[in-house]
Amino acid sequence: MNMNIESKRLLRLPPYMLGTLRQKTHQMRRSGIDVIDLGMGNPDQRTPQHVIDKLCETAQEARNHRYAPSKGIFNLRREICRLYASRYNVMLDPETEAVSVIGTKEGIANLALAIVDEGDIALIPDPTYPIHMYSVVIAGGSVISVPLNDVETFIPSVAQIVESIRPKPKMMILSFPHNPTGAVVDLAFFEEAVQFALRHEILLVHDMAYADLTFDGVEAPSVLQVPKAKEIAVEFYSLSKSHSMAGWRTGFCVGNRDIIAALAKIKSYSDYGIFLPIQVAAIMALRTEEHILKETAATYRKRRDVLIDSFARSGWEIPTPPATIFAWAPIPEPYRAEGSLKFATRLLNEAEVCVSPGVGFGTQGDGHVRIALVENENRIRQAARQIRRALQLPNKQNGNGKAQQ
Repeated sequence: MNMNIESKRLLRLPPYMLGTLRQKTHQMRRSGIDVIDLGMGNPDQRTPQHVIDKLCETAQEARNHRYAPSKGIFNLRREICRLYASRYNVMLDPETEAVSVIGTKEGIANLALAIVDEGDIALIPDPTYPIHMYSVVIAGGSVISVPLNDVETFIPSVAQIVESIRPKPKMMILSFPHNPTGAVVDLAFFEEAVQFALRHEILLVHDMAYADLTFDGVEAPSVLQVPKAKEIAVEFYSLSKSHSMAGWRTGFCVGNRDIIAALAKIKSYSDYGIFLPIQVAAIMALRTEEHILKETAATYRKRRDVLIDSFARSGWEIPTPPATIFAWAPIPEPYRAEGSLKFATRLLNEAEVCVSPGVGFGTQGDGHVRIALVENENRIRQAARQIRRALQLPNKQNGNGKAQQ
């Protein structure tokens, strides 16, 4: 068949780089190779038992097998609003300022379709989670990437760009704690971001998927805590990582009622909402006791510490991330010139360890790879040993001048 099947929209999208190495990982595993997969941020933790129990109970009722509202049942929307009130002292109307989404990735993609026209400009940090950029591309918009080298200078850099371009951008997407770098910001950062967005009439979208996964006393603020933020901002909150519910596909968008209405409208045409028993179980998830969330965060903190220590012993120094389930690792100097895709491929082929190439998150990420903390401590140590053997990096020396093992 000679006809062109792919739309111009699809032709604008490059191959999904974060999926390419995962496909090869699956092929290697099928051939019997025990690849240690630290590529995708796919939690291996069990969903809290009370959430599973509620799903099983609710799934027994035939009435819950019917279509669900695309914006989410009222009680679920009310529950996310209660969480914001208790945790952030942010008051939200569940009818007009909250909508459930089938995971924040779907939510952000649909939001871009709802508010971005062809030629509209969006400001996106570089590096960033791919959907932040490609949701705009899919919607027909244009992306201006702003290097995220230092959170302190990011908004001033954005302001300088906005002064020099026409037309002015319509939207800016932020995400803290940040995937892939693990960077965190304080409320003062969001105050500056909101003031900038208000001044230039730019919509502000904040993806807060890792709100509950911070370490060492770090706390992640909500952009909606800033006065007047609801005039221009919405925020996405997810149960995927904090509640180990990635496959359940449950998240929320809250904030500005006009943006929420636009998202709800486009969702009403494209989906019938999350399976009702999952929505009811998600209410229980939002009521999860604080100590359970802290235990999950503690698990990832322990894995982070093991990774930083064991990789350093293998000759690879990696900065300690203050949040998320990822380490943002500079490529070791002997291999830096080959770039992140070739280096990640080398690790897969020679060390049988899968990581994500930094270039998959933007051009600024090409000197790094992202390592996910989704294997237990022993597997992380094993990954370090396999990488040491494959790359032959010089071991870190202990105080006696002897290599640590």
